[in-house]
Amino acid sequence: MTAVHIRRLEPADWPAVERIYREGIATGNATFEAEPPDWQAFDRSRVSDVRLVATERGVVVGWAAATRVSPRDVYRGVIEHSLYVAEAARGTGIGGVLLNAFVEASESAGYWTIQSSIFPENAASLALHERVGFRTVGLRQGIARMGYGPWHGQWRDTVLIERRSAAVAPPGASGSDSDA
Repeated sequence: MTAVHIRRLEPADWPAVERIYREGIATGNATFEAEPPDWQAFDRSRVSDVRLVATERGVVVGWAAATRVSPRDVYRGVIEHSLYVAEAARGTGIGGVLLNAFVEASESAGYWTIQSSIFPENAASLALHERVGFRTVGLRQGIARMGYGPWHGQWRDTVLIERRSAAVAPPGASGSDSDA
């Protein structure tokens, strides 16, 4: 692996991010989505403070972003993330570098829980997240029906995972906060 650089995802990165997103969709084991959103929808739906890209020799080879799990203020520190690595860069360690940077950025931004839902068939992603401190919360059986590809029309399971920050104490953790 050559030197990987992590930086904020900028609007100019969208063509590369969209391409990598499409490569993930093509696997059938990355998302329920059949198509990536356009830039405007992506920009509106993802929190701006933890959007990252991984670059190698100036080329975007991975990205990570997150959405809030709820508009309610009590959940302001809880996000659901997505992480995608370009097909040609999978298995090179870029995912680990990107995920560790994402965790660090999320803690710097004050998020105390990162969660995600991963298809059980995506063993590489599950193993990566476990190495970075995520734990399995549970199996969500038949949570949604797949709308494309070889799984089209089939109900799919997802593994719900989360990582709680040791650096950002959730409100109420000390027993003195009234936000909980």
